Order: sequence, then C-alpha cells, then structure tokens
Amino acid sequence: MNAVESADVRAKVVPVIICGGSGTRLWPVSREAFPKPFMRLADGKSLLQKAYLRASALPGVDEIVIVTNRDTHFLVKDDCAEVKVDSIRLGLVLEPVARNTAAAIAAATLVVRDRHGDDAVLLVMPADQLVEDEAAFVDAATLAARTAMSKGIVVFGIQPTRPEIGYGYIEIDEPLSSTPMLTPVKQFVEKPTFDVAERFFKGRRHLWNAGMFCFRPGTMWDELNKWVPGICECMTNSVRNGTHSVAKENYTVELEVETFKRVENVSIDYAVMERSANVSVVACDIGWSDIGSWKAVSELAPADADGNRVDGVAALYDVNDCYIRGQGRVIGALGVRDLVIVDTPDALLVASRDRSEDVKQIVAQLKSDGHESCVLHRTVHRPWGTYTVLEEGERFKMKRILVKPGASLSLQMHHHRSEHWIVVQGCADVVCDDKLLQLQPNESTYIPAGRKHRLTNPGVVDLIVIEVQCGEYLGEDDIVRFEDVYGRSNEPATEGIAER
Repeated sequence: MNAVESADVRAKVVPVIICGGSGTRLWPVSREAFPKPFMRLADGKSLLQKAYLRASALPGVDEIVIVTNRDTHFLVKDDCAEVKVDSIRLGLVLEPVARNTAAAIAAATLVVRDRHGDDAVLLVMPADQLVEDEAAFVDAATLAARTAMSKGIVVFGIQPTRPEIGYGYIEIDEPLSSTPMLTPVKQFVEKPTFDVAERFFKGRRHLWNAGMFCFRPGTMWDELNKWVPGICECMTNSVRNGTHSVAKENYTVELEVETFKRVENVSIDYAVMERSANVSVVACDIGWSDIGSWKAVSELAPADADGNRVDGVAALYDVNDCYIRGQGRVIGALGVRDLVIVDTPDALLVASRDRSEDVKQIVAQLKSDGHESCVLHRTVHRPWGTYTVLEEGERFKMKRILVKPGASLSLQMHHHRSEHWIVVQGCADVVCDDKLLQLQPNESTYIPAGRKHRLTNPGVVDLIVIEVQCGEYLGEDDIVRFEDVYGRSNEPATEGIAER
C-alpha cells in the first residue's frame, strides 16, 4: 500500500496539469500559438512531457487531467503520445479562451468531482515548471495529498536558494528545516524588491510560491463559492453544456464558449489562496524552477571554461558568460560578455543576461505593431501536421506542408488566393469541388480561388507538399471552412492561429 493510500484507502490522487501561457518571457522560442510548455529542453523533452511523466510516476496514479486551450490541445495530445504511459488515462479539459488559473482549476475541480466524487484528491501543477529531484517531489506530493484529505488546501512552498524578485512568497511562522515540513500559511506576499527578497532569504521564514496545490474537490468548490461565486455559476453551466467525448479510455470536455467567456479573469492565488483561512503549506526542496527567463534556462546547462553555455553550433572568440541557442544556423560571437543570444528561423533575440526577465517588453512592442512573430513561428503546428513559410513577397507565398498519415485538412475555400500543390513525398488525395484525384511524388494540381478543396494523406508515411499561393491578399484569415474532422469552427481566424 502506498503512502497516499495508507492515509485513506478511498483516496484517489488525480494530477491536474495546467497547460497555458502567452509565450512572452521565452520569446522567440515560445510564442502565443506555441507557448512555453511545448518548448524542448536539451534532453529533447518538452516541459509538458516532463510534467506528464512526473505526474505518472506518483504512486497509485492512473489518470491525469490536462487543462489547456482549444487551439493548442493537439500539441498536448502529440506531446503526451510521444511519452505515453500505457497505464495512464488522459482527460483533456479545453478552454475556448484564456481566463487565468482560477477558471482552469474550477473547471478541473468540477470534472474530477463528477467522475470520482469528493473522495478524490486533486494535485494541481503547472506544465511549464521543472522539478529535478523526483524522489523529493514524490515525498512532498504524498504528504500534501495525505494532508488534503483532512486539512483543507495544501500549497507547495519551495525553500529559496537565493534572493529572488521574480517569484511570489509564502510566509510561515517557524524557521525552515532541511526536510519536508507541513506548516500553516501566515500570509502570501507579492513579488518583492531585491532588498526585501534578500531579507526573506536570510530570515528563513519565507518560501517561493510554486503554484502547486492539493485539495479535495468539495473543499476547493466551497472556497470558490465563498469568494468568487460568479466563477462557480459560469463554470457549472460551461461544463454542463460543453461537449463531452470519450475515445478508448481517454476523455475530453470542451467547455461551452459563451458562458466561459463571462468567467472572471483572475488567478487562483487572488481568488482563493490569499483570502482563505483553510490553507497550509508543504515546505520542500525538490530542485524546482519555473524556467521564467532565458537566464533560468541557461542555468540548466553546465558552463564551459569561459562561463558560456551553448545549445547549437557557435564559433566564439573572446566571449564570456553568455548563453547562446541556435536552430540550425552557425552563430558567431566576438568580444562580448553577459549576453543571451537566441536564434530561430524567423527571429533573433540579443539581450543582456541580467535583463532577460524583460523580454516580454519586446513581445508587447511586436504585438502593438501587429507583427505575427509574437504569435506564430515560421513553422506552424496544426492538428493534421505542420506548415512552414519558405518565402513570401508581393502577391505570392510559398509553404512546405506536412500532413501526418491518415490526417486531413479541412474542406475549405479562399476568396482571394489560388494555390498550386506539388507533391514531393508520399501520396495525396485531393478534392477540388466535384473533382477527386490522387497525386504521387512529382505530380501537381491547381486550386483556383473560390473552389472548395481538401488535402488528405491516405498513406502510412508523412505527406510533404510544396504550396505556392498567388493572389491579391494572402493573409491566413482568408479561409471559409465547410467541414473539419478536428471540430474546428468557421469563426474568423485570429492572427493566423485558426488557419486551415
């Protein structure tokens, strides 16, 4: 019998992974349509995959719930499928728009309560954090789950390793010890100035707020009803009137759109944790980082003799204490120090290492200017595969389209552009109005503007097509969708995210 079961044989621990974010602090790798949880680290795994595997390894866990956005849920499915644990059932709760952590946790609480009743224990964890001491995490989670069965809400507090102005803090009454300890929360403290953070660090009565929580469904729902009853009312209707589906043992709850849009945009800390008298904290040292800046990412890798950390190919001369990350191209650096250099196919970041927290200001400026690089990469992930913009100019755009085996684009039409498709790998089934044809490598077809068309991969290998668009307007929002196997609506695209 595992430690959680020993506290109460009826207890069922259900990890809930909150997978969202706007992709601002780790730009240009993280974007709005490809946020931080999907970013791959040096070992090839994404932060979401690491969270999924970490939750899967907890004793007795056989079900994981992931709350994510409707537009990126296929990325969640792909990431989880890549590291799938056969004994784990996956539940997806899909939000139509972003509404912060209170809404996400309220939705997960309802879904788990409906499935397992009030004897379950939810372990809420963000998808975009790193935990390096897995054994210590299991110990802390076991203590938190056991406590949550009888003592309300339990938060995870991380023992600080330095003064830090980028995190919120949790104040406790007694000094920290070297082992996990459970203690009441005295108060939550907002992100401090450096002088205050230094005092917190030396005083040993303040913990970093990790944004991880343990609670029974009824406990959290009572607190939400007490402090933010409007969220509870909207979420009850959104879950009840949403779309519920089951595929094999996995399940999906797509929240109803109009009701969900009325949910207050507020964090769970502000909505409940800072107000409730029913909160305790597990103080622990689990090798935690929220990977909140490029400086934090750089510290994951060992430095060379000059203090440099390189992910990719670089030629350096008289360079010290820099983090350099590339994706294919060689990066040359000469006579610089204390820089972050991150290169992607369509964007380059050069920043002072100590100012890497302020990258979000660059993203804000790009967003204000309407530049799509704050939203999309040059390679865009879709449910059916990917497309990569190869080149574009006045009245033309070239793309490389990859369609996964058995996948299909929507049946669609464009008002302002025509398309030429050339198959270079695999085979393609093409619909153009009433015309049906199959294309082999080195064969092509032409889709005039205004024609209904669809591209499908009937084969067992990836289909790769070179697409050449021509027309007076080539924006990604020039699409009318008639049918779609992925359930996407024909609402106007937002900055290219809903394209195809």
